[in-house]
Amino acid sequence: MKITRTGIVLLVGTSFAAGCVAATSGSIGPAAAQANDQQQTYRWLSLFSNVLERVQADYVEPVSGPALIDNALNGMLTGLDPHSSYMNEGQWRDMQSETSGQFGGVGLEVTENGGLLQVVSPIDGTPAAAAGMKPGDLITAVDGKTVEGLSLNDAVTAMRGPPDTKVSLIVKRLAVTDPIAVTLTRQIIKIETVKSRLAGDIGVIRISEFTEQTDTGLHAAMKALRADSNGRLRGLVVDLRNDPGGLLDQAVAVSNDFLSGGEIVSTRGRHSDDDQSWQAKPDGNISGNLPVVILTNNGTASAAEIVAGAVQDNHRGLVLGTQSFGKGSVQTLFPLPGHGAIRLTTARYYTPSGRSIQGVGITPNVEVDETRTPAPHFAPEHEADLQHILSVPGTGKAVPAPPQAELPPIARQIPKLPPEHWPALDAAKPETDFQLQQGLLLAKALADESRAAAR
Repeated sequence: MKITRTGIVLLVGTSFAAGCVAATSGSIGPAAAQANDQQQTYRWLSLFSNVLERVQADYVEPVSGPALIDNALNGMLTGLDPHSSYMNEGQWRDMQSETSGQFGGVGLEVTENGGLLQVVSPIDGTPAAAAGMKPGDLITAVDGKTVEGLSLNDAVTAMRGPPDTKVSLIVKRLAVTDPIAVTLTRQIIKIETVKSRLAGDIGVIRISEFTEQTDTGLHAAMKALRADSNGRLRGLVVDLRNDPGGLLDQAVAVSNDFLSGGEIVSTRGRHSDDDQSWQAKPDGNISGNLPVVILTNNGTASAAEIVAGAVQDNHRGLVLGTQSFGKGSVQTLFPLPGHGAIRLTTARYYTPSGRSIQGVGITPNVEVDETRTPAPHFAPEHEADLQHILSVPGTGKAVPAPPQAELPPIARQIPKLPPEHWPALDAAKPETDFQLQQGLLLAKALADESRAAAR
């Protein structure tokens, strides 16, 4: 799921009167330029109509007009960037179910890359996560049929189906010589987006995705942590690793839960009148003054990057882990009554310091790798490696993050790599999670510093 804003645009037709337009110094007047653009559009629509008729008349097999239009719309939108797409009515219903936090499928967040499906992140507690799917995996076939040539939405639809039915995937992973065959049993995916537990007097909050229930879940988690710690909660580790993002309003709400003021995020679109900025409310901070450590990796994307950037830029906490995915664009959902909807990239978002993370991601304050020898992948691991991505305006390329602020002494003592004989990561055993353990050490040290400063 990408960052989304749901909206409807009403288009008002513009008429042109025939007549003469005076030109000055060889320039074309605005009215003439608009008329020329309209004429060019009519020429391209005429070309499209000719091709449509030729395919319907002479293609080797009969093909319906609606199918051709669906294909044309898919091609037009997916050719813009990796995150714009057309959804037919069925796909639009699936999308609405997904944002509500309950849908059928296997639990994978994917994007298109070079004609194949690239896994952004498996969703916690789903068949895909249980099967060991990883960010960066390439899905080359579904149920024995290649995904090459399919639109992103069609490929996702192929993986969905009735609960308790099976779907077979062929996966490429660079660390494995041969393609991996994975068989998953579809389930109704009920996403519990927020989970929490105590690690001594530090609260660990895992946010797996940003759906309509995420902010409510975070409020419940904070209440439970305070109760379970008998009011002695000293710090927070917020785990956003492999969180593919979701709804923009939920990213804003969750950021507000950690902030007492300042900007959360701003968006800039094609037209300056559409630019927006979200500010934290003074009474919105439910975390109090507890030290906050955010965990990120290459699967941290979109809405999750907004939260990490807001906490980092407002000096509310530190980010620990590895570089995030780098998806710095906003998609707006435009329903098409009777014909599904389009998901269109309409803006770039910027962190409070004014930086775009598009193609770069959030740079952690404290870099800590998961293992000593990270396994490479067939697929690119970041937005910058995808085809035809957006660049940052005025540069033609992504801008690196600004220099980091001075870190507390404890942060400089945390090792980047695990010790040589650190055990292999086991999701059921938090003590094997090196990034998490370093996050807990950092949160405890920040809590000690805060207590000492208050004396």
